[in-house]
Amino acid sequence: MTSLTGKARCPDITQRYGGLEASAVGDILRRVASLAAALFDAPMATVAVTGTDGAWFRTTHGPDLLAGPGRAPEPGGRTLLPDHSGTAGDPSTGARTVIGRPVHGEPGIRFRVAAPVVTAGGERLGTIQVLDTRPRKATDRQLGALQDLSALLVDELELRLSVSGTVAAERRMRRDAERLARTLQRTLLPPALPEVPGLGVAALYHNASADEVGGDFYDLFPLNDGRWGFFLGDVCGKGAEAAALTSLARYTLRAAAIYDPDPCAVLANLDTVLKGEYQGDDPRYCTAVFGVLQPEADGTFAVTLAGGGHPPALALRVDGAVQPVSTKGGQLIGLLPDPRFVTATLRLAAGETLLLYTDGLTEARTETRGMLGEAGLIAHLSAMRPRGSGALLTAIDELLAGLGAGVTDDTALLALSVPSSRNEPTVQELQ
Repeated sequence: MTSLTGKARCPDITQRYGGLEASAVGDILRRVASLAAALFDAPMATVAVTGTDGAWFRTTHGPDLLAGPGRAPEPGGRTLLPDHSGTAGDPSTGARTVIGRPVHGEPGIRFRVAAPVVTAGGERLGTIQVLDTRPRKATDRQLGALQDLSALLVDELELRLSVSGTVAAERRMRRDAERLARTLQRTLLPPALPEVPGLGVAALYHNASADEVGGDFYDLFPLNDGRWGFFLGDVCGKGAEAAALTSLARYTLRAAAIYDPDPCAVLANLDTVLKGEYQGDDPRYCTAVFGVLQPEADGTFAVTLAGGGHPPALALRVDGAVQPVSTKGGQLIGLLPDPRFVTATLRLAAGETLLLYTDGLTEARTETRGMLGEAGLIAHLSAMRPRGSGALLTAIDELLAGLGAGVTDDTALLALSVPSSRNEPTVQELQ
C-alpha cells in the first residue's frame, strides 16, 4: 500500500464547516471520490472528513469494501491514514488495518493510496483514498494529482463556507433591515387611534415589502370645536426619503387643521410647505384626502372632504350600496404651480361606513393579471357587504392576502362607521 501521510492534528469538521449543509458537503465528497477513482482507473475510492467529537462525513465511489455491519469510522481522524507506506501484501494471509478496521479474506484490498485533506494552515481534516483488489503501484504523477485533488477539495469546502457565510450575513442584514423598516414605519403612523363618541374607527397598513419603508399615512385627531379631523395620503417614492416626506406631510396636515380646518385650506397649506422644503430639480409630492367630521344631534355625522390627486373615498350605505365620494379634479400636492383641490360632502347614518384607501389596493393585480381597480373593489365590497369599520377592513385584508404577489405597493386604509348597534367595537387597528 502506498500512503501520502500528513501529521497535523484533525480539527472538528463541524466547527469549521458547520455553516454548510450536510447535503452540500456530501455532494462535494461524491464528486471528489469519483474523480479519484477515475484518476487511478480503480473501482473504489472513499473520501472522509471527520472531527474529534465523532461527527463525520464520508462517501464512497464503487463498492465499499471497508464497510461492515455495525462498523463506523473511529473518531478523531488519527486512524484515517496508516502510519507506514509501501506496497500491500496479500490480505488473505492475515488481518490488515485499513482506516482503523481489519479486513479479512476476499475480496481483499491489495492496493491503496491515500492523500490527507489538509488546510492551508496545516489542519488535518480527513483523507482521500483509492482502493483496488489488484496489486499494483501508483506513479508519481498519479500521487501528485491526488494531492492536487485533495487541495481542490479544501478549496471547494472553503469556497462553499465563504459563500454560506456571505448568504448568512445577507440574511442577518435583511432581518435587521426589516426590523428597522417596521420600527420606522410605526413612527410614521399614529401610535393609537382615538375614540370618537358615536363612531367606529378602524385602520390597516399592509406592507408590500417587509424591508422597505412605504410612504402611505393616515391620522384621526380632535379639533378645537368638537369636530374631528382625519386624513389619508401617499407620498412619492420609498425608503428614507419617503419616510422624511411622510413625517413632514403628516405633521403639517395636523398643524394646518388646528390653524384652519377648512379641508381645501389644509391641503393648500401642505402644498406650500412641500414646495418650500423641496425645491429645484427634485420636487417631492403626495396625494391626500383630508376631511372633517361633524357629529349631529340625531347620531349621524356630516363629513366634508377635500382631495388632492387621491383615489375617491367610498361610502358603504346601509342598503348595501357602495358609492364613490368623488373629488375628481383635485391635483397633486407639492408639484404644480397652482394646484386645484376639490371638496365633497356626505352624511353617515347608522350602519354606514366611509372608507379611505391608497392606490396600492386598486393597483393590485388579480388572477387575470389585470388591476383590481375602483370598479373591482366596489364589486367585491358589494358582494361581501361587511358591516362596520372593523369588518370592512378585515374583508379587505383577506382580499389583499388572497392576491398575494399581485400586491406590489403598500396600502393604507382608514374606515369610519356609525355603529348600527351598541355591540360593535369602536376602535380597531389591524396593523
